[in-house]
This record gives sequence, C-alpha cells and structure tokens, in this order.
Amino acid sequence: MTDPAITEDVIAAHGFTPDEYAEVIKILGRDPNFTEMGIFSAMWNEHCSYKSSKKWLRTLPTEGPQVICGPGENAGIVDIGDGQCIVFKMESHNHPSYIEPYQGAATGVGGILRDVFTMGARPIAAMNALSFGEPSHPKTRQLVNGVVAGVGGYGNCFGVPTVGGEVRFDKSYNGNCLVNAFAAGLADTDNIFYSAASGVGMPVVYLGAKTGRDGVGGATMASAEFDDTIEEKRPTVQVGDPFTEKRLMEATLELMATGAVISIQDMGAAGLTCSAVEMGDKGGLGVRLDLEKVPQREDNMTAYEMMLSESQERMLMVLKPELEAEARAVFEKWDLDFAIVGETLAEDRFLIMLNGEVKADLPLSKLSSTAPEYDRPWVATPKAAPFGEALTIDPIEGLKALISSPNYAAKSWVYEQYDSQVMADTMRAPGAGSGIIRIHGTQKAVAFTSDVTPRYVKANPVEGGKQAVAEAYRNLTAVGAKPLATTDNMNFGNPEKPEIMGQFVGAIKGIGAAVAALDMPIVSGNVSLYNETDGKAILPTPTIGAVGLIEAPERAILGTMQDGDVLLLVGETAGHLGQSALLAEAFGRTEGDAPVVDLETEKAHGDFIRANHADIPCCTDLSDGGLALAAFELAEAAGKGVTLSTDDTALLFGEDQGRYLIACSAVQAERIQVAAKSANVPVTKVGTAGGDAITFGGATAALGTLVALYRSAFADAVA
Repeated sequence: MTDPAITEDVIAAHGFTPDEYAEVIKILGRDPNFTEMGIFSAMWNEHCSYKSSKKWLRTLPTEGPQVICGPGENAGIVDIGDGQCIVFKMESHNHPSYIEPYQGAATGVGGILRDVFTMGARPIAAMNALSFGEPSHPKTRQLVNGVVAGVGGYGNCFGVPTVGGEVRFDKSYNGNCLVNAFAAGLADTDNIFYSAASGVGMPVVYLGAKTGRDGVGGATMASAEFDDTIEEKRPTVQVGDPFTEKRLMEATLELMATGAVISIQDMGAAGLTCSAVEMGDKGGLGVRLDLEKVPQREDNMTAYEMMLSESQERMLMVLKPELEAEARAVFEKWDLDFAIVGETLAEDRFLIMLNGEVKADLPLSKLSSTAPEYDRPWVATPKAAPFGEALTIDPIEGLKALISSPNYAAKSWVYEQYDSQVMADTMRAPGAGSGIIRIHGTQKAVAFTSDVTPRYVKANPVEGGKQAVAEAYRNLTAVGAKPLATTDNMNFGNPEKPEIMGQFVGAIKGIGAAVAALDMPIVSGNVSLYNETDGKAILPTPTIGAVGLIEAPERAILGTMQDGDVLLLVGETAGHLGQSALLAEAFGRTEGDAPVVDLETEKAHGDFIRANHADIPCCTDLSDGGLALAAFELAEAAGKGVTLSTDDTALLFGEDQGRYLIACSAVQAERIQVAAKSANVPVTKVGTAGGDAITFGGATAALGTLVALYRSAFADAVA
C-alpha cells in the first residue's frame, strides 16, 4: 500500500503547526515519511505531550511523606500504612464520548483501570465526573443515556465498584460533554511496577488483545476543537471489551508474581507508539519494533495504522528473557496474546520495521521528553464585581428550585446503573457523600470523592481552583477520613486563546495553594484542552479527585440523623450568594464573584471535625445550595424532618466556604460546643431534627412531597 503524499492539508490534519513541522524536518535532517509523521503527530499532540500545560503543572506541590510516586507514571501512589498503598488517577475521555457516547465512556473506564493495574495494583474503586449540556438540548438525552450505560457496562462487567462521582448540566457543554474517569487500586508497597525500560537487548513484549484499526488517530482528535465535521471522527473512537480487560488484569498480576517483568506500560492514547516511546525514554534507551509480529485482527494493516491504533486491552512490557516461558504460559492460560515484537537498544533510536523494511527511524528522545513546550500568552480573568443585591425568596420555593434541577436532584438514576457492591467491601455507596471502601483483612478504610464548581472557576479561577480542592477536603473530612492526596483532571477550552489560558493558569495557582495548605499533594492527573465546538468553550472544569484514609472503624462518621438531634453549623455564614446555586437555578442568573476560600480556616475546621469524631455521628459539608440543601439532604437520607431557625435567604442559601453541618444528640452538642470554644472554631446551633416536615423559619412543607420531587427530577429530565 502506497503512503499518501504529505501535503499541507495532511500536515494540518495531523495537528502540526508550520513551525512544529519545520522542527521535525530540522531534527531528522530530512522530510519524514508518512508513518514517521504519524508518530511525531501522536507524541507531539496536546493530549500526549502536555505542551501547553507542562510549564504550569510543574508548579504544583507533588511531594509529601505519604507520597510514594507522584506525577509522571501511569498513576500516583500514596502510602496507607502496614506495607500497603493506594494507586490512583483520573483521566478524561471527553472527545470520544461526545462522538460515540457508549464506547467513549466505556473505554475511558477501561483505560483508567489499566493505568492502575499496570502498576501492580488490584482496582478496588471507580468514580466518574460527568458534565453535559442543557437537559433541553436535543443531544443531551442521548449523551447522558449513552455515557451512563457505557460507564456501567464496562465497570460492572470488569467487576470494580463505582462508589462516587458527580453529574452536572450547563449550556457550555452543549457541544462538548466531559467524561472524567477515576480508578484506585490496592498494592503492596514492596511490589510496585514502573514503566522505565532497563537493559540493552531485552525483549519487548506485546500483551493482551489483538490490534485493529479502531481508534487510529484518537489522541490527535482529542487535541483539536470540534466543528461540523464531527461525524467524520467516529472511526477514531476505540471499542472496548471489559471481559478481555478482566482477563488481562488477572494475567498481568499473575505475570508480575513470576518476577519476569522489568517494566510495563499500558497502551492508551497513541497506542503502541506512546507506550514504546515512554518506556524507552524513561529508561534512556532506544526501541526496535518488528510490526509483522504484532497480533492483528484485521488484514493488510499498514505500519501507520499499527503504530497509531488505540485498540483496547493491550499492554507492552520489557521482559527478563530467562523467564519468557513462564511469562508466556501465564498469558496462554488466560487466552491472551503474548508476542515478542522487538527489543531495547543502546542508542537513542525508535526503529520501526515491517517485513524487513524500515518504516520509521527516529531519535526516540525527541518524541517524548523533548517534545515542544509552549509558554502560551495568557491574561488573568478580570475580577468579578461582587454580588451586592439582597435576594429574597420563599425558602421552600428556593429549596424546590434546587431539588427539582437535575444539577441538585438525586442522582440515583445514574448510580443505580453501576455496581457499587461488587467485591463486598463497599461501606458507603454513591449518593451520600464520599464513597468508602474497606481495606479487606484490615481495620482501615479509604474514602474517595470528586469535586469542582465550574461557575466559580469561570468567575474567579484562583478561588475556584482553591474551592475544588477545599470541597474535596471537606467531603473526605465529613466521613472521618484524613485527606491524603489528589489527582487533577484539567478540562478547559482552547489554550491558544489568552483568556482560556488565563483560566488554566489561575486554576493551577488556586489548586497549588490549596493542596499545599491542606497537605493533599497532586500525585497524578490529566489535562484535556480544546474542549470547544465552533469556537465556544466549556466552563473551565478542573475536576479534583481525592483520597482519604480512615485508620480505624471508630473514626468513620457514617450515621444518619435521629429524632431529637441538634443541628450544629461549623463555620461562619456571611451569606455569599454570588455564583450560587440558588441564583442560577431559581433566578437564572450567574453573577458576582466566587466565594473566598480561607485555607487556614478550612484546615482548622477539618482538623476540628476529625479530632471530635467521637461526638459526631452524622456530618455533611456545606457547598452548593448552602445550609438549606445540606439540611434537606440529611433529612432525606434519614427520612426525618428538619426545623431550621431562620428563613433568611442569604443565611439559608449562601455558599460561604469552610462549613459543616453536624447532627448529634444534645449531650454530644454540648461537648462539641465546649471543644469548639477551646479550639476557637465557630459552632452555632441552627435547628433540630424530627417530625415529617421541612421547616425554615415560618415556611414549611411536607418532607414526603419534597423527597418525591428530589428523587424523580433527574430521571424526568434526561432518562
């Protein structure tokens, strides 16, 4: 098959700027052939090279005594004691999920699971953070149904519990949904596997499923805006098989136990190209691949197609040659391909052969660590005018506006499609705050959460970035967990626009300040840029996934509100309504500044909650919807009414940060208030639990009526 001519259109279709293509020619001292151009395109695109974001990502705090492995590997690793660690990461599969919702979401789940078990960890939990356009938009219903089915279809068949996540709707996502997938696994600290190749002349082994033409060019597609040619991009979406992935995981973990693995890398974005280049680059070695040895499920595949295919359920490893027979036997037992397809080289060379013919001969180091890096021009987001209007609404009507919106209604329609109980270690299923997984055979548990408020980030990227981390910190704290570390999934528009790049820079600054102050370093993550359609960008959405440790069962805060309980508010309420959920849902307005996040206060209040866990049977943090929504959610979970002492709109719906709502007995409330005085933490009695109504000052409504609305609104909007 003759390679296509390399025209200006072909160069542009591969995502090169004229300067970048000129740099390729300079590196090679000649024009690249078609396969070489494809390899450079795959490694230099935004999705793989992080060329617009590397400068700023380096500023994030990534270290701490709890960190075993920070960014740069397949996933991050934190120590949880007793020789055990949690391996975790969050990644986006946004563009594929918009084009082909089911497979895009399914393969997003598959990819993040491989990132975890590639490092020797057995996956124990999954989450997903989903952002869709307006419910009334003609494409939204199809996207929601397809994405949710894809997430559930893959995760359920693979056999990992989905324990948390979030779903939001906003018109900015009409042309570009976000699907952010999180996975965490458990490993022994003395049995972690990394991707850096070592040793010259070592066999490079292909593992797993066969290579097809699905996903060719997927990474390049994910590094571009959408336009009216979107349907033409459908072939770039991968196709997943969760049952093959389950076998691949078991085979990989069994293989690792043989001692045969020198290094290992999953094949994700840019497939064989990226996995081989990253292994070689991290080890300071070259790689030769003989493509005729690659297991293929389609006839007459070209070198270009094999190198850029993103077929799923595949791995690449460097093998100890003396253990080849043992390693091969493991994969044959699991009915998976095992093929030696090349070897490591001493020189800096990426040599691609097909039937004895050289298809690409490139300097390997120029493909990865020395890929282009840009210091994009950026302008800071202008400071928003504070929202000074005195809003007034009947408090029950305000609550109804929130709980009838798919943004704040119960998400049971979503998470009931996910298996949250498989493996039998789930202590807290989705829908009630942080998900919690018991560490089997120990007294420990690990909590997981995912958080961001995009409208805050758009109004004030620095405070919005801080708030995403602070809310994750509070969600973990509210279940009694000590926050350990975070993973970030940075979803933004076109970084070549200075105002978009300014959003990214501001968010990074806010996230960096917060993870440092709250001792939650970033250990892994993903950047997804060019989330635009026809020039319209999404809301800036830097999703924060976070992990916390519950060291003993008595430290967990998992109770529900009881009749006669006292409701205590931790933290001060000024009544911040700028960019609030109430303003958006009840008044259809997005105005004002994001709430200020005082990181010292966040830390002090979190420490106070954890220190007094013995007197706190039930707790939730306050975020969207303020005190009113938090109190309602406690009431709905317990099936008991709530009476709050105020009907003031700002006090009920204000979104001031650093706050928690506690439900406890009168005796416990007294002890908490004494402890609060000693710790100089503001704690106020705001109401009581009991009865069958929600009462805010003089306004009241039957709990059953509100609960019915809350539980049905999401499905009514999108099912």
